[in-house]
Amino acid sequence: MSNQKRTIASTCQSGHRAAQRARRLAAGGLAVAFLTVSTGALAQTLSQTSLPEPVEDGGLTWKGITLYGIIDAAVQYETHGAPFNDYWFAGGTDIVQKNSNNSVSGVVSNGMSQSRVGLQGNEPLHFLDFTGVFKLETFFNPASGNISNALKSVTQNNGRPLDEQSANIDSSIAGQIFEQSFVGISSKTYGTVTFGRQNSTLADLFAKYDPQQLAYAFSLIGLSGTPAGGGDTQDRRLDDSIKYGAKLFDFVHVGLQYKFQNSSAQSYATAGSGEAFTAAEASIGAEYAGASVDVFYTKVRDAVSIGALSATQVTGLPALGYALDNSLSGTISDNASYGAMGSYAFGPATFFAAYQHITYMNPSIKLAAGFDDIGGYTLAYVSNTAYADADKILQVYWAGARYALNEHLTAAIAYYGEKQNAYATGADAGCSSVVSSKCSGHLNVASISLDYHFTKRFDSYAGAMWSNVSHGLANGYIETTMIDPTLGLRYSF
Repeated sequence: MSNQKRTIASTCQSGHRAAQRARRLAAGGLAVAFLTVSTGALAQTLSQTSLPEPVEDGGLTWKGITLYGIIDAAVQYETHGAPFNDYWFAGGTDIVQKNSNNSVSGVVSNGMSQSRVGLQGNEPLHFLDFTGVFKLETFFNPASGNISNALKSVTQNNGRPLDEQSANIDSSIAGQIFEQSFVGISSKTYGTVTFGRQNSTLADLFAKYDPQQLAYAFSLIGLSGTPAGGGDTQDRRLDDSIKYGAKLFDFVHVGLQYKFQNSSAQSYATAGSGEAFTAAEASIGAEYAGASVDVFYTKVRDAVSIGALSATQVTGLPALGYALDNSLSGTISDNASYGAMGSYAFGPATFFAAYQHITYMNPSIKLAAGFDDIGGYTLAYVSNTAYADADKILQVYWAGARYALNEHLTAAIAYYGEKQNAYATGADAGCSSVVSSKCSGHLNVASISLDYHFTKRFDSYAGAMWSNVSHGLANGYIETTMIDPTLGLRYSF
């Protein structure tokens, strides 16, 4: 009987659904035509394509466990880029890098969101409003089908000169089976405590206050995890950590996180592993009448920043006993950062602004060559003295806005900047040129994007990001500017 009722209801509503689909197709055709600048061809394609019937939006949850995911792929052109890499999670570099050289175009991954598949659970504990929670999440690159692995993209370029390298950048995404894997207890009243590998408290704030929502193709702080890691990108996600987050009294939000060392200080240099010895993060903020503000402080001991090996270092690997496809060079430092972020929602518009101050110092523990980095990679060469003469100061700041043009289309615009102090000594003290990477310098980034949702789960996006480096931050660069026009599709479930 229930099946007959559903059949009758479906029959009665078929005309209404057909009309709805027609309206969606018409609106969708206009939006895609606008985004791709090919109105006639796309409109004809959409009108002639037989689309499947939409499924009921019931979710993919069974006994409190939800399967979810994102698949995001795009076509991109870079005015000065490096060949796209199948393991680097964005495919292209998106912002100007040292190896940025000739123009390049093709299919890339994850322009708007990191593609992923995951499981998360929420089980009532029948005590007040507490529930047991967990999350397991895997990142991948749709353009190649590979598990995202930024550190592999770096090892693939070991020994290559800059003008012969493919895209490769350090990251916390190093081919781990699960980029997040944690379990804990949650309460809407008292907050959530989780244990495991998880996004940092600072990364959560960046996601909240970035006008481009951490899109790799359009956001400096989305592509580069350096600010969200409190100085080094590998600390954007923290292994072996305990994390607390809560919204109290309906307007105060608090975040705390601590990464355990799992080792004594005496044995960490030779027998430790991971992205840092310890890390501590704290944030507090409030929201009222459309406004939201958070302040934060982070301290990381023995943070790791990696790079590809030079040709000379590759030559020396056999004597050290390390494998070429697993070896990296590492720079070790203690990092401290503080700052503030804010947003204000006014009608269909939301405005954002933020500031961060990062200090790089000598490491607490001098790591030995052969140290085990994240993802099972080895630091064959280690520098513990990059900041022996003077601390490095990096200031990060951004501002922007998002505007909902209608229920389907959202526009975003943003500016991001980085300013490095001059921390060179001797003859280069106080320098502001490209003579040394320790001279003062700037990175400027501006972007714009449009995102059109055909449905709740399927959207198309387009935009571009311009980036430029100067003075000390441009030391060793082949090119100093880039623009990355990008057009993509995203399916979420």
